[in-house]
Amino acid sequence: MRATMHNSKMSVKQLYNEREASEALGIPLPLLHVILDEHIFNDGTPRPENVEFTSSDLLMIAYWVEKTPVENVIAMPMRS
Repeated sequence: MRATMHNSKMSVKQLYNEREASEALGIPLPLLHVILDEHIFNDGTPRPENVEFTSSDLLMIAYWVEKTPVENVIAMPMRS
């Protein structure tokens, strides 16, 4: 899965809510929650109900989306 900002002509906002962030990244909201829980809210504190993101935050999350394995894809072994 490749996360990209889907509409490059879209104006840059100051803050994005979770729904807007998932739409901008082209990922489902539950996947955004998984990424947040794995990379940000992983110290035992629960994820806040309302999280807002800057455009810089979205760039970092897009990187993590690239590194998150897709559950329904079988990884092929490395060829030697």
